[in-house]
Amino acid sequence: MTAKLFYHQKSCRLCKNTNLSRALELEPTPAGNNFLTEKEKIENNEPIFPLELFFCNDCFHIQLGHIVEPKHLFKNYHFVSGTSQVNVNHFHNYAEDIISKFNLKKDSFIIDIGSNDGTCLEAFKQRGMRVLGVDPADNIAEIAIANGIPTIPDFFTKELASSIQKEYGTPDLITSHNVLAHVEDFSGAMEAIASLMDKDSIFVFEVGYFKDVFENLWFDTIYHEHLDYHTVLPLKNYFKTIGLDLFNVERVNIQGGSIRNCVQLEASGRFSASSSVQEAIDAEKLKGLHNFSDLLIFQSKINEARIELNKIVSKIKSQGKSIAGYGAPTKSTTLMNYFGLNSDIIDYIVDDNQLKQGKYSPLLHIPIVSKDYLLIEPRPDYLLILAWNFAESIIKKVEDEAIFEGEYIIPLPTPRIIQV
Repeated sequence: MTAKLFYHQKSCRLCKNTNLSRALELEPTPAGNNFLTEKEKIENNEPIFPLELFFCNDCFHIQLGHIVEPKHLFKNYHFVSGTSQVNVNHFHNYAEDIISKFNLKKDSFIIDIGSNDGTCLEAFKQRGMRVLGVDPADNIAEIAIANGIPTIPDFFTKELASSIQKEYGTPDLITSHNVLAHVEDFSGAMEAIASLMDKDSIFVFEVGYFKDVFENLWFDTIYHEHLDYHTVLPLKNYFKTIGLDLFNVERVNIQGGSIRNCVQLEASGRFSASSSVQEAIDAEKLKGLHNFSDLLIFQSKINEARIELNKIVSKIKSQGKSIAGYGAPTKSTTLMNYFGLNSDIIDYIVDDNQLKQGKYSPLLHIPIVSKDYLLIEPRPDYLLILAWNFAESIIKKVEDEAIFEGEYIIPLPTPRIIQV
C-alpha cells in the first residue's frame, strides 16, 4: 500500500537535471499532519515514508527525495490559519504592506493559492478587494466558504487558471503563503500562475527560507508536505526560464523564517530589480548553501541537539516529573520522531485547533487535547513547546490565563529550559 502512495524523485524539481546528491537523512514518518481518530489508532495502519533531502549539483536547489501522493496529504487537512493570532496579525500587516507597495485600489482582484480558511483573503476583503481562494482541502475550503470567502476546492493547475481567467478576469495580485513548497508539480503551478498574469499583475509569495533552517537548525520544518527548501539563486534562475522576473526579496519573520518574493512578467518591466535579490544570493553563497559539502554538517548539528534535549528530558523523567507538549504543528512529527519523544516522555499535547483535539499524533499516538487539560490533576511539571516558532506568544497566553505553573522546554535551536 505504501509504495503506491509515494515515489522517488530522481530529477531536480526546478532544472530537471538528474545530478542529485543526498544531503540529509531523517527518520521515516507518516504524513506529519495525519492525526488519527481512536479507530485509526487501534487499526495502526499508517503508511510511513522516507524523509531525505537532496541537493541539485547543477542549479543548487534543495528538495525532498521522495514525493508523497498529494491527495494523501491534503484532502483531509488539519491546519487552519485562523487558529493562530500570530498568523492573523501577519496577514493583516501583509495586506497593508502589499496594498501600499503596489498601489492596489478598492475592487482590485486578489487570488490566494493554497488559501486555507481564507484568513489572508479576509484581510484584503475587509479593505474593499475582490477575492478568490484556491485550496485542495475540501474540509478547509468549506470553512472558508462559510466565512464568506469564495474558494475553489481543487489543486491549482493551468486548466484551472484558464477557467478562473474566463470567469473572473485577470488578477491584480496573486499571492501564496507557505504553500508553494507543498506543490507536487511546481513547474506546472508556476506556468499556470504566469498564464494568469498580464503586464500589471504581481505575484507575491512567501516560502520558508532554507538559509534560516540551516543557520538555526530548524530541521523539523522538513516533512513530506514541504517538497522544496528554497533559496533565492535557484528561484531567480528558474523564473527566468519561464518568462518571469524575481525583482524583490524580503525576509519576513513568520513560520520560523521566510522570504517574501515579488515576481512580474519579464516582459513587463514595471519594476526594476531591487538590490535585495543579489544581496540574498551573495549571503547564501557565503553560508555555503550552493556547495554540497558545506550542507553535510547539518546532520551532525541536528544530532548534537538531539543528544542535548534527551539529556534534559531524561533528567526530568528521572526525577519523577511529568511533561506535556504544547502545539501539534506538522513539524512536531519530524521533531518527535527524530528526537525519540514518545508517549513514555510526553503525556499529551495541547493544541488550540479543534480539528486536532480528540485525536492522536502520527505514529507515536500521543493524545491531542484542549488547554483545559492543563488544569486537571496531576498537572504537568513541564511544557515542551513543540510549536517553537510561536513559543513567545504561547508562553504569554498560558501565563496570562494562569493555566500552568511549571517550566517550559524549548527544543530548538538550542534545547533549554525557561522559567517565567
